[in-house]
Amino acid sequence: MAVNLNKVFLMGNLVRDPELRHTAQGTSVANFSIAVNRSFKGSDGEFKKETNYFNIIVWGKSGENCQKYLSKGRPVLVEGRLQNRSYETQDGQKRTVTEIVADNVQFLGSSKSDAQEENSDSFAGDFGGSYANANDDDQVPF
Repeated sequence: MAVNLNKVFLMGNLVRDPELRHTAQGTSVANFSIAVNRSFKGSDGEFKKETNYFNIIVWGKSGENCQKYLSKGRPVLVEGRLQNRSYETQDGQKRTVTEIVADNVQFLGSSKSDAQEENSDSFAGDFGGSYANANDDDQVPF
């Protein structure tokens, strides 16, 4: 029996504020993009930087929390899976996009309201500030 695995961990900064929508059945879904930076040494020996952008989808209460507490520039840690989706444009062209469906979103850094008061209880390492899990409404620190 073959074993399959589809798991992604990404840490980056929001490129735009999350957008919240609802399905016809009333389920909440949030969409946002994150930028993930990578530094590496090129073949010429010089250090280079590369930025990749990823579209994130968050369902249910977690999506509502992302829309409520996250904003452009905020650092997050996303745990989820890759998903390919196909659609047709208005002019009839077929497109395929690869997205990350988040199972868990950790809020890193400081929220806008926390930016003024320094929080010494930091779990977020270099990002500083506080953190929260989008899946746990009771743990949101703002």
